[in-house]
Amino acid sequence: MRWAFHPDALQEYREAARYYAERDPALVLRFVEAVEDAIRRIVEAPSAWRILDDDVRRCFTHVFPYGVLYTIEGDGILIVAVMHGSREPDYWRTRVSQE
Repeated sequence: MRWAFHPDALQEYREAARYYAERDPALVLRFVEAVEDAIRRIVEAPSAWRILDDDVRRCFTHVFPYGVLYTIEGDGILIVAVMHGSREPDYWRTRVSQE
């Protein structure tokens, strides 16, 4: 199954990785692996994760306080947010309504 990032989700993923890279180069690698693992789990079983709103689902990363929010779009996955658990919970909604 194909997957892609919404441009804003990719930007926030990069910013989070930059944050961890500034603290410890080994930490950023663990963070990237955690997000990639979440994406792998999503692709393997897209309907397995909790629905947050309409067709947006969330898969949490292991170890890090992030969730990968996504929609199932035909034969693919659109990642709409790589969201920190302490962030404003609804900020990503405008990304879904823009599609």
